[in-house]
Amino acid sequence: MNAIEKPTGRPKLRTKQAAEYCGSTESTFNKLRVSGNGPIYISLGRVVVYDPDDLDAWLAARRRRSTSDVMEAA
Repeated sequence: MNAIEKPTGRPKLRTKQAAEYCGSTESTFNKLRVSGNGPIYISLGRVVVYDPDDLDAWLAARRRRSTSDVMEAA
């Protein structure tokens, strides 16, 4: 598919709702966005939204079996 992706049909979530969806806080998500370590987001002017599919993928990439598991660099 080209640069434009087909919408998933699931409503996009604002930062607070996305953080709650992931079991986190809005403040943490704001910090993750600044550092570039958070999930993919969409900026619509001053409004930031997250696609639930991107949140699911971000969460899945952080699954670990033990505390000694190392995350791969992005």
